[in-house]
Amino acid sequence: MEAMEVDSPVEPQGGGSGQPVVAAHGDVGAPAIILDSGSSTEVDEDEDDDSDRQTAAAPPRLISTWAFSQRAVGGAAASPSAAQGAPIRRRVRQGLRVHYPSQTAAPSRGFPDFLLRAPAASVAEPESGSTTEVSESDEEEEAEGGEAGVSAAVEPVNPVQPVSPRPSASIQHTRPQEAAPTSSSPAADAERTDAPNQNVQPAPAASAPAPPPQTEETGEGDTCSICFEPWTTAGDHRLSALRCGHVFGYTCIQRWLKAQGSAGKCPQCNKKAKRSDIFLLYTPKLRALDNSEQESLKKSLEQEQSLRRKAELESAQYKLKLQVVTSQYGQAQQELQELRSLMAQAGRSSLPSSSSSSSSSSSASTSLFLRASQRADGSRSGQYGFSKAVLVSQNGGSRVLSYCEPLSCLLASQLSQHATLVPGYGVKKVSVVNMKASQYVPIHSKQIRGLAFNRQNDSLLLSASLDNTIKLTSLLTNTVVQTYNAGKPVWSCCWCLDNSNYVYAGLINGTVLVYDTRDTSTHVQELLPLRSRCPVASLCYIPRAASSSFPCGGLIAGSLEGGCFWEQVNETTYRPHMLPLESSGCTDIQVETESRHCLVTYRPGRSNPSLRCVLMALNRTPQQDSSQLPSCSCSPVQTFSAGPSCKHLTKNAVFKNPGGGGMLVCAGDEASNSTIVWDAGSGSMLQKLPADLPVLDISPFSVNGEHYLAALTEKMLKLYKWE
Repeated sequence: MEAMEVDSPVEPQGGGSGQPVVAAHGDVGAPAIILDSGSSTEVDEDEDDDSDRQTAAAPPRLISTWAFSQRAVGGAAASPSAAQGAPIRRRVRQGLRVHYPSQTAAPSRGFPDFLLRAPAASVAEPESGSTTEVSESDEEEEAEGGEAGVSAAVEPVNPVQPVSPRPSASIQHTRPQEAAPTSSSPAADAERTDAPNQNVQPAPAASAPAPPPQTEETGEGDTCSICFEPWTTAGDHRLSALRCGHVFGYTCIQRWLKAQGSAGKCPQCNKKAKRSDIFLLYTPKLRALDNSEQESLKKSLEQEQSLRRKAELESAQYKLKLQVVTSQYGQAQQELQELRSLMAQAGRSSLPSSSSSSSSSSSASTSLFLRASQRADGSRSGQYGFSKAVLVSQNGGSRVLSYCEPLSCLLASQLSQHATLVPGYGVKKVSVVNMKASQYVPIHSKQIRGLAFNRQNDSLLLSASLDNTIKLTSLLTNTVVQTYNAGKPVWSCCWCLDNSNYVYAGLINGTVLVYDTRDTSTHVQELLPLRSRCPVASLCYIPRAASSSFPCGGLIAGSLEGGCFWEQVNETTYRPHMLPLESSGCTDIQVETESRHCLVTYRPGRSNPSLRCVLMALNRTPQQDSSQLPSCSCSPVQTFSAGPSCKHLTKNAVFKNPGGGGMLVCAGDEASNSTIVWDAGSGSMLQKLPADLPVLDISPFSVNGEHYLAALTEKMLKLYKWE
């Protein structure tokens, strides 16, 4: 049997002195036991048993995992360097070496055969080829006894499983295995000693194997659909595509089209393709996101929005019809009360007993009933009738019109009739009491484009002109009391109906200037255009009202390319809201403040060859959360069409029906030189009021309970009375 070395604790002999007894080499019956070094010190292989005896004073230790942790080149007799006397250094641990007398070759240093076949589970140490390290947990097996350890050491064992490096870790016992048959011939020993050096260490403390490196999964969209190999960013298989948009590897799609010849098709969609249609894609990584669900949600959102707009339009139409029906119902109740009073009067007058008086009273009651019915029918089917025509300017030049309620007069802008004495433009007063023109008030040096009165009944006229100024004129004294220089031609103006101290001026570049009448120097704020810099053709202020659909107040600025609502948050803050109007052809915007409707006029164009007036219902979207502000918008209710001509920027009107049933819409028609009146509820045209020239401005007013409509041309002022 070959020489074997084991580490084994030895019972102390000789009175328990704790020193182990070493057997002599000459004793055949007992093995020779030699102590290893108690520390990790380095010793020379040339030193004799003296070094081993010096380390015997260390306390004995348990059987350790020496079998699989030793190196095959540890035997000095089998290595060539040891045979030549070269010093070999190795690291040893404290323990016992048992030498059996049957050992023939190198009995004190040779390794057993099964040690050379130690499992490869242990990790090699990258140090010198003759050092080993044993787990510290081996020291904890000291209490198991020496004889059992020696008997177990002679049997081949498996490597000890890796344990935790903590001192309190539990001891893992080795499981014996049946050793393979070994040969003691010198050739076998030489073959075993010439084996490569192996440095064995205990496995790391973590028992679980290290996870494999994570590789990115190659999805279906990352591979070529021809060869099913991943695309590359360079080389022959780089990313390329056809005109249809499908992506392949360059060599694959090139071979595919080359094989098909002139009848080449895309492998995925079968569209015609040729080799010249291949183009390279320069991207480090291509990954298409699946947004089909997002697109379907967008489509459903658009459908819901269209249905919502349609519902809002129907709601606005029904609200308008409800107003008409409510007004008619109130009027019918009033007529019923009048009819009951007339019948009561007729009943009291029929008290005499004579037949003649009875017949006369019945005829009187019948006549009263007919008069009441005629009055009711007349109120329901009322219309405008021509009243009078007033000459404003013989040379023309009239442009805009306004009504002053405190003075009961109409004001029409005109060119001065005495240009040499009083040059420029002013306004002509027309009294509505006697329907006669009274006097001329000069104001501006160039054409007047806007006139407006406030609600204070102070007879203070605001006028805008192309001479870059807006002016305040007192009609009580016929003098200009304040002038503001805007720096650019002014196309429109209006008052703030919530605070009469502020006025607005719309300039030719699309800017709106805010003026404070208490500040006579310059404007206090400037509202810049959101889109193109088109002239502000119309300005209308909507006062705040207790309306659920549109409670806010602000300014509507209409330009030639749309409209914008400037919501007045406070005296110095305005929030813009773009109105969903057509992008071109807008000539005028007028507002009916009580019903919160606006009338937008479009000139003829390619898509619509006629003049159109669209009645819009103003609405406000409620605030959904703190981050989203409420938005103001408008939706169309009715559309009214006129003639195919519109050369002038005509100012139209929307107002309450004088008969008490809904609203009326009036617009000038240049094709027929007339004023067309529509019913806003039904959209039907009620009548045409003829004029000699194109109508430029329309203004409804009332005097002493009578309702009138004034239509201004370049020279004449036509007055119509509601009958």
